[in-house]
Amino acid sequence: MADVNRGNRPLSPHLQVYKLPIAAVTSILSRVTSVALVVGLLMITWWLVAAVSGPDAFDFADGLLRSWFGFLVMLGATWALIYHALAGIRHLFYDAGIGIEIEAAQKSSWVIIVGSVVLTLLSLILFFV
Repeated sequence: MADVNRGNRPLSPHLQVYKLPIAAVTSILSRVTSVALVVGLLMITWWLVAAVSGPDAFDFADGLLRSWFGFLVMLGATWALIYHALAGIRHLFYDAGIGIEIEAAQKSSWVIIVGSVVLTLLSLILFFV
């Protein structure tokens, strides 16, 4: 039987109560970036298929890819690729037993987040120069 004196407390910890550790957030983001990479690859594949399908198909695909929407998708895919690569490198160290302590995992999580943003911005600058 349920306790009627529970008050207004939640039944179990949830995202409004429990703050995920930064290492858990980066682990979840690694899975999210996998999906973003698929979206970016599908867009590039569509563009390449359109290039061999004829000028009308290519003009449409190229127009979309060069639009602000295409730019945002490709920028997001670039960030996802860099983030996913950095997270993968960290997991290689984890597999070797390096950096699995809580403090080291927190530091490497921030390195991945900041590093992916900085490298994406650097890629953007190099692309437009």
